[in-house]
Amino acid sequence: MALPGGVWPVGVLTEIYVERPGIGELQLLMPAAARLTQQARWLAMIAPPYVPYAPALAARGVQLQQVLLLRPESPDEQAWACEQLLNSGQCGAVLIWLNQAQERTLRRLQHAAERNGTLAILYRSRGARPFPAAALRLHVGKSDGHTVINVLKRRGGGTPPPVRLDLHGALTRRMSIPPWLPMPTAASRLQTAH
Repeated sequence: MALPGGVWPVGVLTEIYVERPGIGELQLLMPAAARLTQQARWLAMIAPPYVPYAPALAARGVQLQQVLLLRPESPDEQAWACEQLLNSGQCGAVLIWLNQAQERTLRRLQHAAERNGTLAILYRSRGARPFPAAALRLHVGKSDGHTVINVLKRRGGGTPPPVRLDLHGALTRRMSIPPWLPMPTAASRLQTAH
């Protein structure tokens, strides 16, 4: 993909705008998440819209014993939890689904990511106001059965053409699901947490 230097930037806040939950936004991070959890670093997920499908994470090489799933109720609690995890120095990656946050809150998260060199991903819906200091901003959507990633902002300037990925096919092949069996829908794959 058209990432700066070909890797996810660490020590910065990356924004990923999602057309709708469950269209591949988490799969984009799986190679990095697998590598980090295999190095005994924590992968923290804060307030995802659905509980991630554990067999899919494991199929991508993520060590499930290194995954933290937090479900704070309010945006303030979510941001607080994110900041604590980023400041801990124990997480290789912190992923947070946060649409409502003041710029000063996002700046605190940015500084915490910088201090510890953590991969910090801020998932947002299309309508959320961009964080000006984000080093990388992507939009993830769907078109003709493919996941389409548009780079909206990256360090070094310039925006490459959109990238089209067949994440559904890649996941099906990795999980060894025969192609004639339907993949579970996003609603059935991801269970709502209580």
